Amino acid sequence: MQWPSISVIVPTYQREAVLCSTLEELTRQDYPDFEVLVVDQTRNHQPETTACLDRLAKAGTIQWFQVEWASLPAARNYGVERSRGEIIVFIDDDVELPPGYLYAHAKVFLERAEVGAVAGRVFDRMKLADRPDLTIDYLPPEAMDPGIAWYYIDLVHTTQPQQVITARGCNMSFRRSLFDQHGLLFDERFRGNAVREESDFCLHIRHTGLIIWYSPDAHLVHLGEETGGCHDISTRSLSYQVTFYHNHFLMALKNLTPGQALRLFARLFDCQVLGNPPCNKSGSPIKVVTRFGFYCLGFLDALLTLVKTGKRYRRYTKPPAAPVNAALPSPSRDLPLES
Repeated sequence: MQWPSISVIVPTYQREAVLCSTLEELTRQDYPDFEVLVVDQTRNHQPETTACLDRLAKAGTIQWFQVEWASLPAARNYGVERSRGEIIVFIDDDVELPPGYLYAHAKVFLERAEVGAVAGRVFDRMKLADRPDLTIDYLPPEAMDPGIAWYYIDLVHTTQPQQVITARGCNMSFRRSLFDQHGLLFDERFRGNAVREESDFCLHIRHTGLIIWYSPDAHLVHLGEETGGCHDISTRSLSYQVTFYHNHFLMALKNLTPGQALRLFARLFDCQVLGNPPCNKSGSPIKVVTRFGFYCLGFLDALLTLVKTGKRYRRYTKPPAAPVNAALPSPSRDLPLES
């Protein structure tokens, strides 16, 4: 069997020891043809981390790209445009990988020509702790409805392979043709915690004729480190709250029909503002009013983003003008760190 070449892209921001352990596990995969690209958005690493990355890069085990901005979707675009694999795999910088992880992703693409993306199972440490005994064989029909799917899709507890509407950003893979032939990009206007950036990308796959396939065999453990990460921002901050709603509304306004968008807005209000299940937030009138304020600000912010930028997806990156020497780090020095 001829296994396709794989590029594994690891966006990272403000990670230290756990990044090195993730990369050490990744480089021990026994897949016949794969490369590892680390898109590093950290300005100053601890000396031990710098030494680890430098050692792996000099050995040719990884390609270490240092950039001066912080944006998860931009890091994904940056990595894709410097990769060579037929399959593009994205993982987070705080995961544990089982043996055969890359084979599990590649196997789906070899066996199913209609698949454009694979959503892997995520053994999420925090979500498993909340409901340790829950198992789901097949997701309900609502999990394929773009208006409300986000409240029904569960890639943590689901056990059977099936078609899905999206993947989780910490464990997903794509055919290169989605980028090269169909011209898809991650939208760099999703900011801050970058929630819904992978959902936005996956919704665009619907227009290519390809599908997204959930493979529980392509699983990993997501450690969910409390500090660092490409979306390192306090969940109690004003910036986080507004950005959270901005990204949801941006995804909806870009991709959904009016009916689908209204269903999403209603569920977002019911769950995040009123605090009903599955969000289970406080029903205190003061907190509900405060969350409603963030909800409104987020909607206006998303509208402003679309008015100011139109269909422009790039904010930080631009396609490389010439082939990049993949053996060397390729720092980008022309754009500032996202505020």
